[in-house]
Amino acid sequence: MEFLLTTMPDVVKFWDFIVKAIWETIYMVSVSLLFSALIGIPLGVLLVITSRNHLTPMVGFNQILGFIINILRSIPYIVLVIILIPVSRKLIGTSIGPEAAIVSLVVGSAPFIARLVETAVREVNRGVIEAAQSMGATTWQIIWKILLPESLPSIVSAVTVTAVGLIGYSAMAGVVGAGGLGSMAFTHGFNGFKEDILFVTTVFLIILVQGIQMLGDYISRKLDHR
Repeated sequence: MEFLLTTMPDVVKFWDFIVKAIWETIYMVSVSLLFSALIGIPLGVLLVITSRNHLTPMVGFNQILGFIINILRSIPYIVLVIILIPVSRKLIGTSIGPEAAIVSLVVGSAPFIARLVETAVREVNRGVIEAAQSMGATTWQIIWKILLPESLPSIVSAVTVTAVGLIGYSAMAGVVGAGGLGSMAFTHGFNGFKEDILFVTTVFLIILVQGIQMLGDYISRKLDHR
């Protein structure tokens, strides 16, 4: 590999770009993860409690909700970015930059979290739920005091998996002007034929993925008292 940075000013400028790209990636991932969790976790719980023979069975509603979530999950992210350009322009005032990318990141990852949370909540022992019902617990009490606490380690794992996926999504969004490490790799590395930039941005993406995965695994283990 031929490194193209030979002078100190070039090196300083290079690392200024890298630091800016890292923070843009962290910003996109953290904000979109927050909104995705705020949307996806309630949707996942809703998918469970409205299913047949659960707390508040609404089969028709459950099927429609599941169908919509499946459609959103089926759209490749790079296509989703293009489809949502008018939406981003309407909501944010622009279709480029980290803020614009957050719209497509949330739409792409919230349904993913919803399905993972659904799986986590379904694993809660039905005997515990039935015992709470027999003692007169309301639906909200069962959700807040049984379903969510019992499935919390798995939910944390689901959010962690989503965060890792969002790093990859943010890199793809960078190709269409979202900023971050993906944009730097594509614009300055690939289009600029600079292998050193491609190498460094890839290394930092790997470091971010490993860091998030390790942190998520640690929190999940601490919350799991089984």
